[in-house]
Amino acid sequence: MPDTLKATKPIEIKELLRFTDRIIHTKKGAYLFQEGTTAEELYLVLSGKVQISKITADGRELALRICSANDLCGELTLFTDAPKYLLSGLVIEEGEVAAIRKDVLEKEIFQNPSLAFEFMKWMSDHFRKTQTKFRDLVLNGKRGALFSTLIRMTNSYGIEQPDGILIDLPLTNQELANFCGTSRESTNRILNELKREKVISIKKGKIFVHNLQYLKDEIGCENCPAVYCSIE
Repeated sequence: MPDTLKATKPIEIKELLRFTDRIIHTKKGAYLFQEGTTAEELYLVLSGKVQISKITADGRELALRICSANDLCGELTLFTDAPKYLLSGLVIEEGEVAAIRKDVLEKEIFQNPSLAFEFMKWMSDHFRKTQTKFRDLVLNGKRGALFSTLIRMTNSYGIEQPDGILIDLPLTNQELANFCGTSRESTNRILNELKREKVISIKKGKIFVHNLQYLKDEIGCENCPAVYCSIE
């Protein structure tokens, strides 16, 4: 089994790069796009990481996924009139993204059946991942939401080691809480319980999962394919 558990991307990236309008150098902490603003572009991440999130009615941030190299974001605005971004894209690791004009990509999808087919497959997978994530958040409570998030992160950023899986993504407890839809205090408490039970350990800001099966058993994990059970 390969060291990384990261799933492959279905879209033919070379096809999308042909329509690039400009290359943007992203800086950590800056927004690539923000919820509610006019949407004219989609973005293909070339390097670095972009966190996609939604601000809830009570002002809390719910992090939905992390886009890394070869991921597409801002795609929910396609084929809509007077589009506005439904989510926000925050740069959490500097890098580069390719900006693709929305109207150019829409025209090409109509004219290129192969690209249209690949894009529909990608969108189908994307929606399925979103559905399973919300299912876990709603049905499993705060503890289960955190367990589900940790499982997804092992699939996306896990590196297998002799005594477990290292999640190779530094996150603060607040950032982790944002992915679970819970408070930082609840996340701290549950993480401390897992550390006492030796299910996880934390080294230099990164989580080491020693007993992945425990997390899966606690939420009745269905062992979905990694392409659906991921944080991307």
